[in-house]
Amino acid sequence: MPRDTIILECTEARKENQRPSRYMSTRNKKVQTERVEKKKYNPYLKRHTVHKELKSAK
Repeated sequence: MPRDTIILECTEARKENQRPSRYMSTRNKKVQTERVEKKKYNPYLKRHTVHKELKSAK
């Protein structure tokens, strides 16, 4: 299976000692070998923040 399920976690919430938001997404592991970074909405901080790939969900 070429697509991998990944978990994205907010990076800014950890710095501010707030609850981090998490999103599930997929990536094509043949094309994109490095970790994924996306701007997503964090409802706890009430703004868009950078979310980085945490780990692969299996």
